[in-house]
Amino acid sequence: MRILLHAHHVYPANQGGPGGGRVFDWLAAGLAELGHEVIYYLEQDPIASLPAGVTHTNRPCWDADIYHIRSDSLLADELVRRKLPWVATCHTDPAVWRLPREKAQDNWIFVSKHLAHSLNRTRYVLNGIHPGELHFCEQKDDYLLFAATLRLAWKKGLAEAIDIARACGKTLYVAGSDPDPALVEEVKQATEQAGMVYLGEVWGVRKAQLFANARAFLFPTQINEAFGLVLAEAMMSGTPVICSNQGACPELITPDVGFVCATRQDYIQAVSRVDEISPQACRAKAMAQFHYLQMAKSYVQQYQQQLNDY
Repeated sequence: MRILLHAHHVYPANQGGPGGGRVFDWLAAGLAELGHEVIYYLEQDPIASLPAGVTHTNRPCWDADIYHIRSDSLLADELVRRKLPWVATCHTDPAVWRLPREKAQDNWIFVSKHLAHSLNRTRYVLNGIHPGELHFCEQKDDYLLFAATLRLAWKKGLAEAIDIARACGKTLYVAGSDPDPALVEEVKQATEQAGMVYLGEVWGVRKAQLFANARAFLFPTQINEAFGLVLAEAMMSGTPVICSNQGACPELITPDVGFVCATRQDYIQAVSRVDEISPQACRAKAMAQFHYLQMAKSYVQQYQQQLNDY
């Protein structure tokens, strides 16, 4: 199958780029490994070599078998005009950004069952990640980890995470950045004034080590969480997850890999019990459910469904 993927980031996104970009990079690699021809439409030139079987273009071509874009892509109108088969991945509940949910179409594919149902749809493919970008570690240090894009850090529970860490007498490491220096300074001051550690943007080996060595990943998100890529990354690292009951969190986090919490006391109790969770169980779940090749296989099924309906 000849597949055109369209995204907006600079390849590779794993060098400080957006989570959705990293998912599309892993998808491109997975589709190529499955034997498909992948045309990766990125407006900006890559700064690293693309995987074998993936070809870059900085302009769209119109001879692909199927087109896969982001739900915010402006390419959709042209695909409709040309009557070409396409699907779009929706990575976030539009309501989080105060956008109308009514834009969702039948050929949108969501990143969790929960998100699909939130928008009265049924099609979804769980995000996949590449295990080679993360380290697995059974022996843990005694810090808790919180990571998020800073534009959403407060909505994803940064204040709650700081409070929980203080209540448990634990150090919280906070990772994330933003182009707005005022927002970065706000998060940095709030973190450090509480006696916690602000790390800024982390990626590559440093990020892998940070995730692998954490006692637990703390994610008390307050929004309708679409997926939470950091949850899959924590599990792939063998790190238990302590999260809220919002959005897709209960769909992803089962009792063998972490704790889903509704109250402050739930979080405090979860921190005290986190050593009951096996790092091997976390890794096994991530390999089975959140591996990039599994994601690629699921998207191929979605492409075939779309072509059958075309």
